[in-house]
Amino acid sequence: MRGVGGSNPLVPTIDFGLISLAAILLTNDDGVHSPGILILAEALSGVAGVTIVAPDREKSATSQSLTLHDPIRCEAVAEGRYSVSGTPTDCVILALHYLLPARPDLVVSGINRGPNLGRDIGYSGTVAAAIEGANHDIPAFAISLATWTDFQYQGAAQFAACLARRILDSPLPRGSILNVNVPVAPVKGVRITCQGKRNIRNLVVENTDPRGRKYFWLDQDLHLPEAEENPASDYLAVAEGYVSLTPLRIDRTNYDLAEAMASWPASFSKEAIPLTQ
Repeated sequence: MRGVGGSNPLVPTIDFGLISLAAILLTNDDGVHSPGILILAEALSGVAGVTIVAPDREKSATSQSLTLHDPIRCEAVAEGRYSVSGTPTDCVILALHYLLPARPDLVVSGINRGPNLGRDIGYSGTVAAAIEGANHDIPAFAISLATWTDFQYQGAAQFAACLARRILDSPLPRGSILNVNVPVAPVKGVRITCQGKRNIRNLVVENTDPRGRKYFWLDQDLHLPEAEENPASDYLAVAEGYVSLTPLRIDRTNYDLAEAMASWPASFSKEAIPLTQ
């Protein structure tokens, strides 16, 4: 496996006329041909050189999964645009450790078709790709268009370009990412938010195939009653017409709980821990 910065003759970057020393790795979970990623690439090209490395098909809700039991195939589908048979996390790893000739200055994931809010963040392949960038100590953000009906990506792409400039000028702290959700126009402004805690109702839909065998579809109820929300939540910001910027960190340690558990080790007897065979 080549390390970051290894030479690879197959790796030009997309250039829409701007020569820039900065480089952006762009990925998503909707697929390399999705309109969201193509419109975002054009907007970001005014900020830096852009290379797209994205799944060959939709890989939504794959979280930070890796492809370990099948080969991963990669194909250049256009100049500076690569189609990968794996997950969004696979795409970032392949880009950083094989495809890119040098370490990028920023990883951007999106524009996702639909919101990534609250507890759905844990399932999101879009957010996971940004997290993988942060795992490599590269500033990163994920951006989603928070609607299921009117997919007008241009406004979100313009905002992403402004945000990219700001992060390139003043990088995020190591181990941090931003989860961005852009509501449909008109947008009232921008809020710094926290991850919402609205409960999700998962649905298991049972059916039978032509051979009489059961199969299941997993789904979610998207029409839950409105729950009481933290005024600073991502859900509420988007519902009120604001772009939601949620800072996330890859360190999942619950430091408050760790402090509360400080006395636990001494409370366990030797009999509770089989120290010898």
